[in-house]
Amino acid sequence: MKLIYRLVALTALVATPLPAVAATIQAVMYKNPQCSCCESYANYLEHNGFKVDIKPVNNLSQISSDAGVPADLEGCHTLMVDGYVVDGLVPVDIVKKLLTERPAITGITLAGMPTGAPGMGGEKDGTWTIYAFTKDGKAPTVYATE
Repeated sequence: MKLIYRLVALTALVATPLPAVAATIQAVMYKNPQCSCCESYANYLEHNGFKVDIKPVNNLSQISSDAGVPADLEGCHTLMVDGYVVDGLVPVDIVKKLLTERPAITGITLAGMPTGAPGMGGEKDGTWTIYAFTKDGKAPTVYATE
């Protein structure tokens, strides 16, 4: 009888699916050496399934421009992730939406450093507009609002 219970217990264990382990999303962040909110944003991403390699640079504006980010929509850092550019403090759910949907764009950006955004202090005040951009000279379009 003990053997039957052990077999039933073993069968139940083998038949129970294991939780899927999500792969870590690799990203490289270019940031001004003096900016601490960028490091807070990287920490926020790492708590949400990313591994961020931080690269302090003194030519962030040039890196953003080379990546296709419109000058008037630049954020405080430029993140390269899975073939896309994510500029600024874009909420992680929108970054993951981008990586899931895989639209034919160069990247997305949340311009400036809005209060309450991931990595920034304070309370969110109003709606954020995240723009999609391409390198072909077309005007940016709204990708998401939050």
